[in-house]
Amino acid sequence: MTRPIAVVGLAFILALISCSYFSGYAPKPGDIVFQDLNSPQAQAVKLATGSQYTHCGIIFEQDNNFVVYEAVGPTRVIPLQDWIRQGVKGHFVARRIDTLLAHLTDESLARMRQVGESHLGKPYDPVFNWSDSQMYCSELVWKIYRDGLGLELAPLRKLGGYQIEHPAVRQKLRERYGDSIPLQEPVIAPADLMASERLKQVYSN
Repeated sequence: MTRPIAVVGLAFILALISCSYFSGYAPKPGDIVFQDLNSPQAQAVKLATGSQYTHCGIIFEQDNNFVVYEAVGPTRVIPLQDWIRQGVKGHFVARRIDTLLAHLTDESLARMRQVGESHLGKPYDPVFNWSDSQMYCSELVWKIYRDGLGLELAPLRKLGGYQIEHPAVRQKLRERYGDSIPLQEPVIAPADLMASERLKQVYSN
């Protein structure tokens, strides 16, 4: 008799932990989540984009659990709870497509997820190239919406259009590109998605 009680007690504790992470937030597939990562690249991204958010991913449902598709290292799927924990102080923001603009049906979400799955395992793109051979975080999210839903969440920008004159940013660019910085390379940053008028904020802890 004690074993089933212990199992129920463990399940209850795990449920409480899950609720503490999602307190006030009801995730939906297609939500885009933003956080800050503690890394030298993250600091350069902050300076270049003027935003505290340096990483993002997109939520889908898998085996009755919420997961995040993200490009950090190889493109991967990670449980939402683990994704939240990897961010600085567990802080994150969730934004959702405006329902006046598009309604995410089961069919459209399946297409979007299929696009995401086609990029799984691809190496991280440290030079922010716009090809599909490698992926960085906001590129993955942007392409999932474009290729799966036919919707461009925000206009692409040029690498040279960001605030790249700060010494820390210039140093990081020199590490990646040497003296041949591709200033005309199309880029989409987490800050660009955060500022998209096609998304509305639904949560911030």
